[in-house]
Amino acid sequence: MNILNLSAVPSQRRAPEGGGAAPAGNAPKPAERYSKKPALLLSGVFFLVYLALSARRHAIHLTTGYDLGIFTQIAKSYSEFTAPYAPLKGTGYNALGDHFHPILAVLGPLYKVFPSSYTLLVCQAALIAVSVIPITLWALDVKGPRFAYWIGISYGASWGIAELVQFDFHEVAFAVPLLAFSVCAAGREKWRAAVLWAIPLALVKEDLGLTVAAIGAYVAWKGPRRAGILLALFGAVATALAMFVVLPSVNPLGEFAYWPPAEPQEKSLLVKAAATFWPPVKWLTLLMIVAPTGFLAVRSPLLVVMLPTLGWRFTSDFPNYWGMDFHYSAVLMPVAFAAAVHAVASGRTITRRLLHAGVIGAVATGVTFFTSPFHELVLPRTWIASEHVRVTDEILGKIPDGTTVAASNRLAAQLAYRTTVSEVCLFPRSFEPEERPRWMVYDNADPSDPECATGKSLESGAPHVPGYRLVERRSGISLLERVDERGDGQAGERVGAPAERP
Repeated sequence: MNILNLSAVPSQRRAPEGGGAAPAGNAPKPAERYSKKPALLLSGVFFLVYLALSARRHAIHLTTGYDLGIFTQIAKSYSEFTAPYAPLKGTGYNALGDHFHPILAVLGPLYKVFPSSYTLLVCQAALIAVSVIPITLWALDVKGPRFAYWIGISYGASWGIAELVQFDFHEVAFAVPLLAFSVCAAGREKWRAAVLWAIPLALVKEDLGLTVAAIGAYVAWKGPRRAGILLALFGAVATALAMFVVLPSVNPLGEFAYWPPAEPQEKSLLVKAAATFWPPVKWLTLLMIVAPTGFLAVRSPLLVVMLPTLGWRFTSDFPNYWGMDFHYSAVLMPVAFAAAVHAVASGRTITRRLLHAGVIGAVATGVTFFTSPFHELVLPRTWIASEHVRVTDEILGKIPDGTTVAASNRLAAQLAYRTTVSEVCLFPRSFEPEERPRWMVYDNADPSDPECATGKSLESGAPHVPGYRLVERRSGISLLERVDERGDGQAGERVGAPAERP
């Protein structure tokens, strides 16, 4: 069996792998009837779109230390064959104590050759763009080029994918293509491929083991029971080991960092169950997950693969998990669109209903396209660096490579690839006197930075940071250098407060 070629379909109807009859209305078409051009074309176009958006956001300083800076430090550590240390999380902080993402080790060799934060953005754009291929190919085989282009464009431009591309870099970029290949294979009853594509998901993030288990449950339900049960057990055990063994053993507090906080009083199961479906933003998120498919997705049992992700998000007390922002819905997009193709392939959708779905899906995609981060590509500010950005680059250029820096959030993303950068708001409580960073830089116009005593001190107009001298302050950016015991900065510059530039 060719695991990688999910578009290959036999010319004669036959029983699917694992036994069982082929589903009604899913008569396969000859593989040679359509070329792979639509899938490859859309994948290439979306790669350029994703890369343009993320690269330009980084160029104009809209990326942040949390999270592009952190993942740059992780890739840099792997390229040096060390544990994935992330100084932005704390001195000597091993990132495997935060989330279980050993798959990021594959970034090490690439970062070794191309040591830049842009390397991560290119990889992320490529990973997401690849996920367009299996979904579009399946749609092509099911209903021809028009259906394939609609599905491929709607998926590639979906809001969940856009949010992932916009918010820096995240490990779930690896999960998106793995899920696309696995769920498409499951829908096409290529059970072995579905299992093999699902297994690496356990290495992407600790919660995705439960998604692996959900894929296993689907395989056991619709295909070979034994293989499905084994995959489900593997996924559940992988998540349990990550959350109860690996992460606590590495985390400095000796626990999984994302357990919900203890409640002052115990709530009844009924109250907790009701809270899962409230507030209404959760219903809006559910609606917008399936709306770009014209609601075709709700006609497919493949949607069960979404349940673990929706479960932990909606039962959490953290509001950021409930809505459409950030990267949390990216792993749901390939499942939704694969489910839509599956509904059509299984004969559950008549032609008139398919036309209605196309109109609804096109409207939903159009609305979310112009409200999602993709609209930034047509804004002049995305392509023209502001005066503030140019001044920032000049000031950051005074910081030598290989040194230690405490920086505000957005500035940290610019420095992570060439310095050892930490979060300025962690200073001084997280540093021993001998470990204080050589440089300190803060941008008081950074809206992504939380309030902190150090930042407020630097905003006040005087560098009230003991042991540091002001090197330059311009456009709201303060650059300070540590003063050694002799009263000199390491760079040998004249001691004294320089005149502030206009």
